[in-house]
Amino acid sequence: MSMSWVVAPTRLPLVLRRCHGCASERFRANGKFRVNAHHKLLDAWLLALCVRCGETTRLTVLERVNVRSVRPELLNLLYGNDLGLTAELLQDPVVQHRNHIALDWDDAWRLDTGGTPQLESEQPQNEAIDVSVRFGARIPVRPARLIAEGFGLSRAEVMRMIAEGNLVSAVRLSGKLTSDFTFTLKR
Repeated sequence: MSMSWVVAPTRLPLVLRRCHGCASERFRANGKFRVNAHHKLLDAWLLALCVRCGETTRLTVLERVNVRSVRPELLNLLYGNDLGLTAELLQDPVVQHRNHIALDWDDAWRLDTGGTPQLESEQPQNEAIDVSVRFGARIPVRPARLIAEGFGLSRAEVMRMIAEGNLVSAVRLSGKLTSDFTFTLKR
């Protein structure tokens, strides 16, 4: 039997950065950009609001870039406060490194199994289930957690199945992943 699962974002992740106003550590990006021109040079920031006090922080997207070197499509997206661009920039490792931020994906994603049946004892034994998991965004999730949630098992039971060799994959199932993978469950 073969199945396809999708890990899809449900909202933008929170930005982990310390607030100067209230010492909170989480900001919510709402898709608003600020673009500022200095003669022929351009700066662009993604604005994020503190979840506790509402203080605004700026995440640098462009810094002192010549206006002619910026694609017109990108400028239109910045001026239009595009949410798709916001999601793309938040996941960009260069933007994260430049702004010294990390992302908090808690409660910001869901697993779509397409109606995967629960594993029950009356199902035929010796049946292998091949599952391909596709990520809609770079969401760091433990594969064991996905498998447990997808089949309605406890994580301890999933870890036991991995140890016994009943759950195999080409990737390590005990760490976190952000990219597509497949696994086989031997019943």
